Amino acid sequence: MGYYWPAMVKDCIDYAKRCQACQFHANLIHQPPEPLHPTVASWPFDAWGLDVVGPMTKSFGGHLYILAATDYFSKWAEAVPLKEVKKENVTDFIRTNIIYRYGVPRYIITDNGKPFCNSLIDKLCQKFDFKQRNSSMYYAAANGLAEAFNKTLCSLLKKVVVKSMRDWHERIGEGLWAYRTTVRTPTQSTPYALVYGVEAVLPLEQQIPSLRIAIQEGLTEEENAHLRLELKALDEKRLEAQQRLECYQARLSKAFNKKVRPRSFQVGDLVLAVRSL
Repeated sequence: MGYYWPAMVKDCIDYAKRCQACQFHANLIHQPPEPLHPTVASWPFDAWGLDVVGPMTKSFGGHLYILAATDYFSKWAEAVPLKEVKKENVTDFIRTNIIYRYGVPRYIITDNGKPFCNSLIDKLCQKFDFKQRNSSMYYAAANGLAEAFNKTLCSLLKKVVVKSMRDWHERIGEGLWAYRTTVRTPTQSTPYALVYGVEAVLPLEQQIPSLRIAIQEGLTEEENAHLRLELKALDEKRLEAQQRLECYQARLSKAFNKKVRPRSFQVGDLVLAVRSL
């Protein structure tokens, strides 16, 4: 005697979807619900991503956090150690390390944390006439550039700190130097070159004179004038970097969007909130 069960697979799937134990303990869905929307900056210091790293191992100076900012175009980065993350510290950092050094940006990107979303930041935005965009504080990838720089900076600091790892606040400058003088994949250029128009002279080039140093020491006035003309071509270099950046972002978006699994919710739908044990 045989049995036939029409749509058995579908019924099993529906049953599993309604299983309370399965919903509570199954693996989380890692497929993105929305396509990637990359942030595009058209010029250096047009847009900055800000984020906080930490808490870290307490430094000799009592610091626990790093406040970092990354330019979306050139990938130039700024960072300072903090003992605590307060709205006053963030406001002073934006004013001193971004606006007074590189000019007023078009907008900054931060998460929704209290140090970034408050009346002081609002007043600063109004005073200097720039905008603030917010990403979810629970979804770090929404501010991807800042998140990527955080990982890179932490990796660099681990390589230069002492065994106790409590001198990291004194090594941030070394980490920034290494980051700024390294070619970034999206632009195929160093942040230093996109900002200043020339590559930085590295310590090794002074200890073991490079061809560039040797040539520069014996340049005539005419050759120096030619080098100055190359600086005027900086705008062209930046346009090329922008084209590379757009191509890189297009490739990333194409790969990312293949994994997208759209999910929609209606008013009144029941959802599960993730809570770590």
